[in-house]
Amino acid sequence: MSKPVKSEAELIAMARAELKVHADCPDGIEISVVRDGDIWEFRASADAATVAKPGYPECVAMLVQVGDHLGKQYAVG
Repeated sequence: MSKPVKSEAELIAMARAELKVHADCPDGIEISVVRDGDIWEFRASADAATVAKPGYPECVAMLVQVGDHLGKQYAVG
């Protein structure tokens, strides 16, 4: 059985919504989707000032967990 397909924008929006609920993320974090065949994951990037803000490492860790969860449910289209 195949997974439902979501666009990268939809998946990023879903990740941002989850992060708002579960993490205190600083503004300025960019989220992208990296694909390797049928497998995908989120990547976070930010400028040095944002990386230095409190909560950034926790936010990135939560993004990895959210990506693992969503990656089991959805394919990228």
